[in-house]
Amino acid sequence: MIEIRFHGRGGQGAVVASEILANAFFFEDNSVQTFPEFGVERRGAPVAAYLRIDKSQVLVRCKIYEPDHIIVLDPTLLNAVDVTVGLKPGGWILVNSNHKPDELGFPSKFRVATIDATSLAIKYHLGPRTSPIVNTAILGAFSNISQFMPIKVSMKSICGAIKKKVPIQRENNIKAAKEAYNMVIIDKELCKAK
Repeated sequence: MIEIRFHGRGGQGAVVASEILANAFFFEDNSVQTFPEFGVERRGAPVAAYLRIDKSQVLVRCKIYEPDHIIVLDPTLLNAVDVTVGLKPGGWILVNSNHKPDELGFPSKFRVATIDATSLAIKYHLGPRTSPIVNTAILGAFSNISQFMPIKVSMKSICGAIKKKVPIQRENNIKAAKEAYNMVIIDKELCKAK
């Protein structure tokens, strides 16, 4: 089983990202489970979402305390929340950031990738310029790094899930995801470690 925790802020699409990714994995004959966790329910407040993927039926029904991977939609959370709590050694941390992975200062026991999903969301007019919706772009980047994981997810499935789950600007969301797939920056040294 693979467990993924999403960190974002209300309004950025973290919950929808977990649902899109769950659909994409489901399209590839996996069993999935996804659910959100809200604190103070307001725009801009930290939110988390959880996703479990397995080839057999997912029976666990609790919060994910020791995720295999982390997806961070808002880089300001890195200074507000310890996003690595419980993250297993060798786990991926995918961050929406315009910095290189080694500039983020994560411990060497984790593998790190970055994608400037904010710029892509602005480029493709996904949400208002002041608070762009970065979820589909970050999922394109995740598809690329999933090649280093036991259960992979293709861009074809990501695009299919976007078509199913995103009600507006589907084509722009797909373009952002595809461009993110090619633009993700992977710390090559860390992706060799496992």
